Order: sequence, then C-alpha cells, then structure tokens
Amino acid sequence: MNEKKLNTRTEKRKKRNKFWRIFWSVVGVIVIGLAGFAWYEYSSVKNAANTAYRSGGISSAENGSKNDVISNKKPLAVLLMGTDTGALGRTYKGRTDSIMVAVLNPKTKKTTLVSFERDIQVNLPDYPEHSPSKLNAAYAYGNAGELAKVLKKYFNIPINAYVLVNMGGLKTIVDKVGGVDIAPVLSFSYEGYTFTKGQTTHMDGAKALAYSRMRYDDPEGDYGRQKRQRQVLQALVKKAESAKTLLNTSFISSLSKQVQTDLTFSDLTSMASSYLPATKNVVTDYTHGTGFMQDGVSYQQVSTTERQRISDLIRKAMGLKTKKVSTASTNASSSSTTTASDTTGTTGNTAGTDQNNGTGY
Repeated sequence: MNEKKLNTRTEKRKKRNKFWRIFWSVVGVIVIGLAGFAWYEYSSVKNAANTAYRSGGISSAENGSKNDVISNKKPLAVLLMGTDTGALGRTYKGRTDSIMVAVLNPKTKKTTLVSFERDIQVNLPDYPEHSPSKLNAAYAYGNAGELAKVLKKYFNIPINAYVLVNMGGLKTIVDKVGGVDIAPVLSFSYEGYTFTKGQTTHMDGAKALAYSRMRYDDPEGDYGRQKRQRQVLQALVKKAESAKTLLNTSFISSLSKQVQTDLTFSDLTSMASSYLPATKNVVTDYTHGTGFMQDGVSYQQVSTTERQRISDLIRKAMGLKTKKVSTASTNASSSSTTTASDTTGTTGNTAGTDQNNGTGY
C-alpha cells in the first residue's frame, strides 16, 4: 500500500463523525430518566418503553441475568451503540458508528463510561465467514448479542443490557429540551455558525451539533473536540434533569422513536431509585490503539496491555475480580503495514480518563 493511498484512507477515517462517543452519557441519563418520571406520566412512558423494546440476544452474563442484576441492585453494564445510517425502522441496519460500555454502580454512585474504537479488527465468534472484520460490524451481522460476545472475547467484560440510538436524534433531543446554553472554549466558525470564546450562547440542535463537530481548526485536535462535546453533554444533562422537560409527552415520544433497548418498562422503573444517582458522577475512558492497512481497509489494533487496562477498569467498576485477557492479538494479520492513528497509543493506568463531578473539565 503506497503512502499516498494510506494517507487518503486515514484522512477519510478521521473525517467520519466521532461526536457520538461522548453522547452516550446523556443517553444513559435520559433512558434511566424515563423511569424517574414514570410515576408522573405512567401511560406515556410505558408506551415509549414498549415502542423502544427489542430483544438483543444478550445471554446471561458473569454477574447474572439482567433481571437478577437489576432486582438485586448490582452494578449494571450497558452496551451503548449509535448508528447514523437512517431511521431505526430501515431495512438495512447499518454498522454501529459509536460503541461504548456504561457501568452504573448504585453502591459507589458512579458511572464508568468507556468508548471502544469502531475500527478495531476482530474475529466474530458466530460469523467466521465474515472474519476478520471491524468491531462495528458485529451488530450488523448478529445484533447486540454478537457485539457483547466480541467484547467478552477480547476484553473479558460482561454485558447485561443494551441501548441503540439513531444518532440523527441528537439534534431533535437538543431541540426538544429547548436548546442549551454554552460558553465556547475557543473562537471559530464552522458550518455557517460563528462561536466566540467565553461568550455564552444559546444553541439549538443544529448549532450545538456544529459546535461539537469541528476538529481541524482546534489546536488540540480531537482532544479539543472532546472538550466541546463534554460541554454539550453537561448542558444537555442539566436541561434533561428538569421535570418540566421530562414530563413533555412530545419529548418522550420523540426519544422512543430514536432508541431501541432490551430494558423493559419494568426494568426502568426498578432502576429509578437505585441507579439514577450513579449518573451524577461520570468517569470516562477510551481504548487506545494504532492504525494499520490490510487489503485496502483501515483498521485499529489494540495491544494486549491496553485491552487488559480496559478490562481491569470495567471489571473493577462492576465489583468483579480482574481476569487476564486473551493474548491473541486483535490484529488478524501478521504482515500488515502499521501507521500512527489519531489515538495516543498510551497504555498508562490513567490514560484517557477524565472525571465529571459537576465541577467542569
């Protein structure tokens, strides 16, 4: 693979919208929040939950079945997936552009949110004929259950439930809460919008999305973009916590059309008092890898050391003993050309971690 072609493919990968990684924090808050106001709008919320429900084929995990975990108030691991290939009712499911695991621990009152690179090269347990493939293909071939198996295989982490969101719904959700107020961390213009550093601006869905997406004019690159994404997240969570907003039947109905989950209405109501407090303290992290080309396709490779770090992080958040991950590489090729990716490649114990405890970033 010549350098020019490699660079072209790398740039295309970088240009893909990665906004959705941080969006999952607010998705978790809103989905769990459906239970929080169920007592006020029982009928509307129950109908919304029924509309969103789909079995994902996730088997009972190491820490128990979904029902057992929720009823006994154990730490809950939720697989969060995002797709932007159209409405969820489309014939073509598409691949998951965003993949995260959220661990909600009612005992520690903390949520641990970990992002997984969608381009990680993996072998699919139930689809050897489509292996090796990218991590984001697992859902396309075998739904949430297949992706849960892949994460178990390479990271040794259990999954209890899933939530899938049509990413086109973010703009709608921001608009439904009446927009958000944000003070930009730098001045720039993007997609027809102008932002001034430190000047608090009211943003509707389209403007908030533009503020979150800009990357190449940010001196901090993707890290700077993540800061802005967290700003939008924090502002959105603040608005979504308003009882008036959450009691809006139109908001509930709109959200249910953008979401699929195997969390039932009964699950959500059971989670309301026990798990909601955990969403107030969120710790985020992400997998670090390196990019490489194989047969003209761009992949990510995550080292055994990094997979172990992520495994330990999630298992500890779930109150489980750590276990060694498989030493088998996620790179199915031993002769692939490797190039630096837009991740850091760091494997330190605190790499990529930041905390949101309401004090800013």
